[in-house]
Amino acid sequence: KFADYGFNKSHAVAYSIVAYQTAYLKAHYLAEFLAANLTNEFGNTEKVTKLLDDCRKLKIKVLPPDINTPSVFFDVEEGKIIFGMSAIKNVGVHAVEEIEAAHKKIERNFTSIYDFCSNVDTRVVNKRALEGLVLAGAFDFAKGTRAQHFHAISEALNFGSKVQNAKQSLNGGLFGEAEETLAVEEPPLPDLPGWDSKTRLAKEREVLGFYLSDHPLSKFEVEYNSFANIRLGEAATYEDLEFVRACGVVTELRTKMDKAGRNMAFFKLDDFTGSCECLMFAKNYAECAEHINLESTILVKGKLESSGDAIKLHAEEVMPLDQVKLKMTNKFALILDESVHNENTIRKLKSVLENHEGNIPVFLRVKQNGSTRDFFLNYKVKISDELITEVSNLLGDDTVRFIV
Repeated sequence: KFADYGFNKSHAVAYSIVAYQTAYLKAHYLAEFLAANLTNEFGNTEKVTKLLDDCRKLKIKVLPPDINTPSVFFDVEEGKIIFGMSAIKNVGVHAVEEIEAAHKKIERNFTSIYDFCSNVDTRVVNKRALEGLVLAGAFDFAKGTRAQHFHAISEALNFGSKVQNAKQSLNGGLFGEAEETLAVEEPPLPDLPGWDSKTRLAKEREVLGFYLSDHPLSKFEVEYNSFANIRLGEAATYEDLEFVRACGVVTELRTKMDKAGRNMAFFKLDDFTGSCECLMFAKNYAECAEHINLESTILVKGKLESSGDAIKLHAEEVMPLDQVKLKMTNKFALILDESVHNENTIRKLKSVLENHEGNIPVFLRVKQNGSTRDFFLNYKVKISDELITEVSNLLGDDTVRFIV
């Protein structure tokens, strides 16, 4: 009898209390709540990606790692989340604790990668740890690019070793406090160009497991919101959909020969919310291969296949995201809010639309007191990046949609 009734009821009560407590914390201590979740899940890339998307949506800034604000786990300062540096590949807890101790000892901020190596124990913060720190952006505050810092690592370690040996030999000598007066000129950073955004973010994901400082999809957010009918990290969006469209960046890719000796592709697609394994058979891959490369931002059309807990996407067509709006848009939709926009906004919008005359009809959705009203306008426009920029600057974020 108890198993039929009491056991279920007792669990329902316990879980409802926990749900209330966590909801209270999220409502009143949002940054701390998200930081605690990130600390708890940083070994699970899928969950961290989803939590970072929550931070983005809730406008809680996640600061990239910084050697001058070292923190073993995710922490909060002035409403912003400080990245837990032990989550960086090859860094670990002991290295972060050494950075914290060195930072406290010198009683000032590190000024460069050379200064850093002169003051930390490089047996603990070794070359591999330093590579992880640089690629994750922990030296972005200093002069120079990540590429320059990365190629300076070996020289910085040698420089730091010499400075520390010099300090040790002078300590306790004739001049007593020689360590404080020891002045050594730092070598210049290597003279080479910085990485482009695609390379920089790829290397960042390599040591973090996810994108942090930016996301390759960020510049295609309108396309993502317009054309994707699933969110890769949200299983609920997969329901009742036979054919799907997903927007994302290719983070893994391998090819394999089928029985006929033709290449087929297996790749992983990441969006703001998570990732999904994709499979493309040889016939379709032969037509789309040029678009499927590591770090490519693409739209994938296909069918979903469920196998236990995993979802796989059978890709039938792939299109570069920078071409999608030109090939698939049938209507240009704008979203206005009566509480934000006024007649002056409409006059300016009219001028923008007239300056981009074309053949795509314009559709208007107006939000009024919790309801919406839809209008077709007597305007047709030519879709372009300039048009999107002008309209977004006028109306604000998340006010533009491309309708298939």
